[in-house]
Amino acid sequence: MNFESLFQSFSNIKVAVIGDIMLDSYWWGHVDRISPEAPVPVVALDKRELRIGGAGNVALNTISLGAPTTILSVIGNDEDGKQLTGLLSKNGIDTDYILTVPDRVTTNKTRIMSRNQQMLRLDCEVATDLDETTENALLQQVEQYFKAHQPNVLIFEDYNKGVLTAKIIEKTIALCKQYNVRTAVDPKKKNFLAFKGVDIFKPNLKEVKEGLNLLLEEVNPPVLQKIHAELSHILSHKISLITLSEKGVFYQEGDTSKIIPTHVRNIADVSGAGDTVIAVASLVYATTHQIELAADMANIAGGLVCEEVGTAAIQKEKFLKECNQLLS
Repeated sequence: MNFESLFQSFSNIKVAVIGDIMLDSYWWGHVDRISPEAPVPVVALDKRELRIGGAGNVALNTISLGAPTTILSVIGNDEDGKQLTGLLSKNGIDTDYILTVPDRVTTNKTRIMSRNQQMLRLDCEVATDLDETTENALLQQVEQYFKAHQPNVLIFEDYNKGVLTAKIIEKTIALCKQYNVRTAVDPKKKNFLAFKGVDIFKPNLKEVKEGLNLLLEEVNPPVLQKIHAELSHILSHKISLITLSEKGVFYQEGDTSKIIPTHVRNIADVSGAGDTVIAVASLVYATTHQIELAADMANIAGGLVCEEVGTAAIQKEKFLKECNQLLS
């Protein structure tokens, strides 16, 4: 595989990401003492940082690899929403199809950090499903985007914050089939089995256990093949791509399956690793139609971002170097 040529071809793949976008706020500080008011550490604030989170982080990964990327989502009419869209636009992500509605709050996860460790997290959000009016407005945005831009792949990124309702999922998949757009899913528990007929279904092992109500004592190829068969019976999807934490990733397409082990890493933070895996797998598969290569590269990318503290997009040059070293 000529990885330089592959990476260059990413610029020809139009990516759409639909799902829950959020603002990740980081408050960095240091701890020197325990509070006299309660047995908790006192964090002396050194700096504040805003990052793109949720489905926005998936888009940040695909745009970082050179693929033109559009976000389809719903946010609140608030300062956090303005800051989030500003960050997305600053990074070259198309925000023209984001809906702003007055009765929702833009999700903001504030993490208080000291010595690269998370001390506390504060979540500000509204996680109820979109109302019917907003659902219909978002579906209109999806169809208008398809007509105007004809993307190659659409990624569903679900964080159970209410954007990906059962109706949005069903109607958007139908539109993807109508416009010949490949589909990939990073699911969560609430609508785990709603993504019928997609191309790539990418849960992690914990989500599989919860979604199928399984108790697994061990994880091996026969067990994972049975899981794929059960998922396929319900979803009629094409490919299962299951992340296995420190054990790597498993994929199955038809009768072909494989566990790809992880590469040794110095893990700093697993936040956002799943975002990177679905972004890279979707982009590589849309480019090459080779799921083993997509899984191999996604496995490397997921490990790389775990070396960073907090949500972070893949670094293109570093990723290219590792692909050449590990897969050539």
